[in-house]
Amino acid sequence: MNAFFLCMKIKDRYDYVVDWFHRNMPVAETELHYTNPYELLVAVILSAQCTDKRVNLVTPELFRRFPDAESLAASSSDEVFTFIKSISYPNNKAKHLVGMAKMLVGEFNGVVPSDVDELQKLPGVGRKTANVIASVVYDKAAMAVDTHVFRVAARLGLTRGAKNPLQAEKQLIKYLPEETVATAHHWLILHGRYVCIARNPKCDQCGLTEICTYFKKPSK
Repeated sequence: MNAFFLCMKIKDRYDYVVDWFHRNMPVAETELHYTNPYELLVAVILSAQCTDKRVNLVTPELFRRFPDAESLAASSSDEVFTFIKSISYPNNKAKHLVGMAKMLVGEFNGVVPSDVDELQKLPGVGRKTANVIASVVYDKAAMAVDTHVFRVAARLGLTRGAKNPLQAEKQLIKYLPEETVATAHHWLILHGRYVCIARNPKCDQCGLTEICTYFKKPSK
């Protein structure tokens, strides 16, 4: 274990990681397919505990049938189910989508809100989903912490002692430069999805092993 790793302060660690991603992943964005805020909101709700690839297979037909919140609000969960039955937890998500659309039309005039607290009033929208919409659509400094972000941030030593996504989110927001927060969400997700995977991470393909606490731990 080198001296650089041992004497590294938390700010130095964040600076190192941000600089590496800036150089090696200058473009980082969601892999969900969408053309407007409504479509992204639907896609993110569907993506809970489901792969983006699977969601992208389902949404084209879903959006043709329900191109806006008004048409979705006028439907039923039974009809929506027929379009999303290959998605995880389709019954619950069908109910959430219809409920979300009804509230979006009834309380927000069909406009997806930008405020995280307002977003969380919508059925099926938790803090993670709200942060995704706030950061991707409205370019706010919001950090959505899913399983990939939670895992990668911990392994890289960006979060310490975080026992849940909210604790991890607060640490990341505290130390990441504000202008990088929205992009950093995608950096960590994509790195976790393709390199720093849960089981047997591809450390030989990772350029961050120099400062990675997981890679440097004595058992490795």
